[in-house]
Amino acid sequence: MVDVETLAGWSAVAIGRALASGGADPVEFAEHCLAKIAADPEPVFITVTEDRALAEARAARERLRAGRPLSPLDGVPIAWKDLVDIAGTPTTAASALYRDIPPKTADAPVAAFAKAAGMVCLGKLNLTEFAYSGLGLNPHFGTPANAHGRSVRRAPGGSSSGSAVAVASGLVPVAIGTDTGGSVRVPASFNGLVGLKPSYGRIDKTGVFDLSPNLDSVGLFTRTVEDCVAVDMVLRGAVTSEVRRRALGGTRLVVPSGIFTEDVDAPVSAAFEAALEALAARGALIERRPVAPLDRFAELTATHGSLVAAEAYRTHHLLIDGPEVERIDRRVTARILGGKRMTGLDVLTLVAARIELERDLRALLGDGLLVMPTTPHTAPAIAPLEADDDLFHQVNLRTLRNTMSANFLAMCGLALPSGHDPDGMPTSLMVLAPGGEDDRLLGHGLEIERALAPIVG
Repeated sequence: MVDVETLAGWSAVAIGRALASGGADPVEFAEHCLAKIAADPEPVFITVTEDRALAEARAARERLRAGRPLSPLDGVPIAWKDLVDIAGTPTTAASALYRDIPPKTADAPVAAFAKAAGMVCLGKLNLTEFAYSGLGLNPHFGTPANAHGRSVRRAPGGSSSGSAVAVASGLVPVAIGTDTGGSVRVPASFNGLVGLKPSYGRIDKTGVFDLSPNLDSVGLFTRTVEDCVAVDMVLRGAVTSEVRRRALGGTRLVVPSGIFTEDVDAPVSAAFEAALEALAARGALIERRPVAPLDRFAELTATHGSLVAAEAYRTHHLLIDGPEVERIDRRVTARILGGKRMTGLDVLTLVAARIELERDLRALLGDGLLVMPTTPHTAPAIAPLEADDDLFHQVNLRTLRNTMSANFLAMCGLALPSGHDPDGMPTSLMVLAPGGEDDRLLGHGLEIERALAPIVG
């Protein structure tokens, strides 16, 4: 039998194999995860579904002993950002306004698919209120510190803060988040994880709390790209996957010139260049060039504002314009009010440009991929961000700068660990493909991850 603490450090697919072979017991493993969650001092979970988890683990044990697994992930634990409806729990969106609302009566389809695959639900995870920040701070439920370098409490990344910290801390092997402007890829970057932002609409969002209905995607945190392939399949209710490993030889990797790769901290730049060298050694063709759709996106955002802010105001205007606004995180309110100040011309200009630029980017990339640092810096310390709202907004905007482009341009993206800075904090490489090309992205991601392994350590 595999020791449960050892098992907790494995990938989800490897855990599934151990459970199916009888090398580990799903009930013992679920109990181990629940005990670690209970002992963890950080506010990672908002709700722990212990009774459900143990019941699902016992059912998995019976199936696996009978040789009737529901999927390769039968018995593997999973946890959900508290935007996703889980039967018997409230969906709080990490807001004081929804802390005591009635529990949901049914699972969201993504959670129902995971249950149908035999995965074990451990509970609901912390986040930035309403999922609107790249740094992950929360005044209502607390801020879970980054899993690395806890001698100085550092930002977990947002908005899916609890999801990233849960996986990076070994509390659960798989966690689900959402990504509207980087809310999966940023926490994955800060915590040294693989983070997948699928194409818009690839995974059903029914029963998932909205921030920006036309930009939100359900995404996931894992330890390997192989896990992303398996969990993506589960969340879509698919019984097989079209993803196949793709060799890097001859693959065009387009590196955008300008702020996306040049205005980054030195350790991030060094890790990025080392990653490109490793990929080139495997035969990838590194193409450094201006990428006009990215530059135009940056110009449009500076001139007209954020489409996310406009949609966030539309989603939450009754709260923002009402008396309960005082109960909302002031930093979240400030960002949503940016959407209120936008004009109809601003919004329509962004919508029209989005269609044009998505088309232009698809033509530019062809069968290539776009690569850049996921974030221009590693995880910053929490205390200065809490003390200075102007600093918070400045750092938050820079944190999201690279990732936001993917949502606006309807791309799918992977964040992959690429190394560490001198303080031991993770750096990350982002790989992007045009919308709808998730299988190609994941196929290349399997090989990119292999090429980066020697430099990640």
